[in-house]
Amino acid sequence: AEFKLNAIPEGLEVGAALDPTEMFQVGDKVDVAGKTVGKGFAGAIKKYGFKRGLMSHGSKSHREHGTTGPGSTPGRVFPGTKHPGQMGDKRAKVKKLEVVQVESDMIVVKGSIPGKPGNLLTVTKAKGK
Repeated sequence: AEFKLNAIPEGLEVGAALDPTEMFQVGDKVDVAGKTVGKGFAGAIKKYGFKRGLMSHGSKSHREHGTTGPGSTPGRVFPGTKHPGQMGDKRAKVKKLEVVQVESDMIVVKGSIPGKPGNLLTVTKAKGK
């Protein structure tokens, strides 16, 4: 992966391999960022956990999300309204995971990380306490 830097830090050169044992110790807190699993175009029930309508007794609203907002005034849909759309496939960060094991080619952290196995992740020291 490539990262934009203003200047190359001392002791490093372009293309150099980084050693995780020099950067992380067991017990450190780290932030892990990556791309979440994409779930495609999802309805409001799956995406936001909305309740569904009645399935019988003449109901015509089974898996619809309901109203889209007020009527002729304001005559528009407010920004940020929860509607169906793409779910997942976004960058997410899991904060303050504990480092359990560090080796020359890997880091083991306690907790779940975003994305599928084999995805590219960014591991940084946790900000704050």
